Amino acid sequence: MTYELYYWPGVQGRGEFVRLALEDAGADYVDVARERGGEEALLAFLEREDLVHPPFAAPFLKDEDVVIGQTAAILLYLGDRLDLAPKDEGLRLWTHQIQLTIADLVGEAHDAHHPLGADLYYEDQKPEALRRARSFREERIPKFLDWFEAVLARNPQGNGHLVGDAATYVDLSLFQVVEGLLYAFPRTTTAALARAPCVAALHRAVARRPRIRAYLASHRRIAFNEQGIFRRYPELDG
Repeated sequence: MTYELYYWPGVQGRGEFVRLALEDAGADYVDVARERGGEEALLAFLEREDLVHPPFAAPFLKDEDVVIGQTAAILLYLGDRLDLAPKDEGLRLWTHQIQLTIADLVGEAHDAHHPLGADLYYEDQKPEALRRARSFREERIPKFLDWFEAVLARNPQGNGHLVGDAATYVDLSLFQVVEGLLYAFPRTTTAALARAPCVAALHRAVARRPRIRAYLASHRRIAFNEQGIFRRYPELDG
């Protein structure tokens, strides 16, 4: 079967967490909005009135008659199907909990540069962003990375994974978060990773996975830019 991923073209955004899982698994998928007429198809899908369970926003995934919205829910659905989630029910729930924590971090990363709202330009809220980014740099990035470091260190099965003894979708997602933070807050994140060696090692290990390495070097990997979640404004990095 061919999965259909609906997300905005030109940005990695929240859709990138889904792309990484699909790419790592070698799944057959179409990134709909990057096809000819795809963005119009995405908008038309969101306006459909015949769906009992309509997605609120992109990203969403279509698998034949099943439509799933929200990044964490999509990955929960794909985990078993792509062999990127534990078989044990308790560990599957723990994996989902980690993904939801990653979603919290992603939201805070976005709000560091747009604390007043996404409908305003960065320049319209720069003073507030400078204050918010300082808190994010000094308190939130270290707190999140410390937690992920503890999860990695306490995993009884070890092997450098967040859950169990094999790669899961949250390993891929944590890799993406670190990539984004290194782009947006390179000075802060480099220093924080020096105090989180397990997180740094996981980041390196995911980058070496054959399909991920090939994906990162391909045209399918959209470059970070100042339209996405992780944006590089040097003044926000202190």
